[in-house]
Amino acid sequence: MTRTKRACGAAAALALAVLALSGCGDSADARGSGAAYEQAYANHEPLHVVGYPSTGSLRLTQELVWHIADGKTDDLRSLATGDSDDSQSTKTARNWVKGFEDGAQGKVTADFYDGGSERQVVVLYFHDTKQVKEFSMRLDGDAGEDGWKVLMKETDFKDATRKPAWAPKAPGGTGSKSSRH
Repeated sequence: MTRTKRACGAAAALALAVLALSGCGDSADARGSGAAYEQAYANHEPLHVVGYPSTGSLRLTQELVWHIADGKTDDLRSLATGDSDDSQSTKTARNWVKGFEDGAQGKVTADFYDGGSERQVVVLYFHDTKQVKEFSMRLDGDAGEDGWKVLMKETDFKDATRKPAWAPKAPGGTGSKSSRH
């Protein structure tokens, strides 16, 4: 190996070490550190995915399912859009935990509809309980990819746990909700 190649390899290794030690390699964000996210990921059943989520909408959906599975209503409520007032988001979080906690602890498939650039509709299929849940999310403000939030205005338990009439019986149905309506 030439001296130049060894020097480039050493420089690359040094750069990676600096990134790791500085925390830049640990994708920390406003919702928690990368290590906390990785631990939550390891503690839960993998989320099965259909459709085309963005990185942010996928992460938000994973966190939503984990908070439901763990019964963490306050953490779930923290994922609400700015136009969901505290009363609405609190009641919705309680309804979702009460209605879907058992299902969220098992196999869950998230079916992402439409493009995930600013808004996205997601249908969750809870395989163990045979429940189906639709929710909407969007970028909330100018926060970029980490600014994804969930619309949480389902204060009535029956409304919050009602199966969407339009959703396919199984994940991977016939395409975007908006193209069918």
